[in-house]
Amino acid sequence: MDRPWIEAGLKQAVLNADDIPCLQVQRTARLRGKGNLATEYLRYIVAGTPFTRYIKSVNTGSGVPHISANQIRAFPVTLPPKREQIAIASVLSALDAKIELNNAINAELEGMAKLLYDYWFVQFDFPLTAAQAASLGRPELEGHPYKSSGGPMVHNPTLNRLIPTGWTAGNIFRISELGGGGTPTKERSDYWSGHIPFFTPTDASPVPFLLNTEAHITDAGLQNSSTRLFTAGSLFLTARGSVGKVMITACEMAMSQSCYALIPHKGISSQFLYFQTLGLMGYLKAKSSGSIFKSIVTSDIEYSPTIIAPRELIAEFSSRTDAMFEQIRDNLRQNQELTALRDWLLPMLMNGQVTVG
Repeated sequence: MDRPWIEAGLKQAVLNADDIPCLQVQRTARLRGKGNLATEYLRYIVAGTPFTRYIKSVNTGSGVPHISANQIRAFPVTLPPKREQIAIASVLSALDAKIELNNAINAELEGMAKLLYDYWFVQFDFPLTAAQAASLGRPELEGHPYKSSGGPMVHNPTLNRLIPTGWTAGNIFRISELGGGGTPTKERSDYWSGHIPFFTPTDASPVPFLLNTEAHITDAGLQNSSTRLFTAGSLFLTARGSVGKVMITACEMAMSQSCYALIPHKGISSQFLYFQTLGLMGYLKAKSSGSIFKSIVTSDIEYSPTIIAPRELIAEFSSRTDAMFEQIRDNLRQNQELTALRDWLLPMLMNGQVTVG
């Protein structure tokens, strides 16, 4: 059991013995309950903060930290009657089930918004306006898909493809402002542990919204570094480390120099800029021709072409997806609260400070 397992936060997989067989590599540990220990209860012992802290405190090895089976066995646990163990696990798993449900809803909502974005801004089958339908001599086609209905297309040499008449090409700065970050010196303790979330690439995750960060800085740290306070609705783009991750800020935040911010122009919604930026990242990765995508510099973004759609169509897309992204953000906030509740309950239930009625 070495570093990948430890630093992954002690990830576990609960397997049923009747499920399909699987092979286990030497860098993992298999734990299962027996006798007076329920496997469901064991899962939450391993998931708990005390166990995580214990394992990280006893691991050995400088190059590749590792732990032994005996070190795992040495962790002390409280074992209430097995029936109570199952009841405790049931309470905690109900919270986990709600979190998983919210995640599934969010994936569906984001998928629906992405499908609409692709349909309108990639395939160009946005709804024909009355004027566009009339120009085709087919007023009855109002609301029908543009390209599929014969909407006129022109070749754009910058993009080297056909785009709808009246659309143009440019870079992402046509619809957003670029911002940079910076890191307050770690030598000043009064710059850190404040109230301002401070984003670094390690905070990136595969969800659209960024609710909080691991590190926080103070007002003094903000004022004495090259970072700035970005408003909610800005996009943070990781430029080093975990490169190419894009997230929308759910509150005011600062960020490190390993990131860029894109602040949407007036009339441009965060969700439209989010999908447009994800497309830009796909272009940059393709442009790298299979090489390791190690970093992004400003010129990469500046010289990467993108389609510039009419503001009226962007506004229509935004009005149709506003509620979807609000629901995604609300579900993520609820998950944050549920996770905090679960992590608060976990040690109290196991220590007997709280009982299941």
